[in-house]
Amino acid sequence: MRIELDYLAENDDEPRCCGGHQKAVHDPMNGMRILLPIDPQALAQAVVNALFARDQASHTLGMQLAAAAPGYVRVTMTVRPDMLNGLGACHGGFIFTLADSAFALACNSYNQNTVASGCIIDFLAPGRLGELLTAEAVEQSLSGRVGVYDITVTNQNGKRIALFRGRSYRINGEVIDAAALPTPLDG
Repeated sequence: MRIELDYLAENDDEPRCCGGHQKAVHDPMNGMRILLPIDPQALAQAVVNALFARDQASHTLGMQLAAAAPGYVRVTMTVRPDMLNGLGACHGGFIFTLADSAFALACNSYNQNTVASGCIIDFLAPGRLGELLTAEAVEQSLSGRVGVYDITVTNQNGKRIALFRGRSYRINGEVIDAAALPTPLDG
């Protein structure tokens, strides 16, 4: 007996779970089709790892991926001398970029291509040379194609440096081919 696996695309008319990602197991002997969910945490981690690996801007700034889950990401960056403005503080553009990178990773963690539709940032305190800044992105709302994410940027002492709110919009396509990811039956 031969069993074939395929991946259900977004336009299939099958019920959804786990962020809409399932594998279908086809048994050609009896024609049965069994839907297996893809583990949401495994999917989020794989998607975020792949997207971050391709993000040259974040790597150029020395960002590191610290944690990922569905709708959640934590990214760090150390303030370098070439990131300082004329007043000796971390330039706001670098802080914004750190928050924006965490936002992009979090809103794409469901493996559905997602872009920013808008954002705001409030700078609360300066980032200083040598400080380790952490951007923690947390999904606040996700409905249809639209999401809202709050990103808090702190230093290594937990002091809030900036608050960023991003609005996302899901477009067509996926970040990775999820068909190769394990399901609960894959052990």
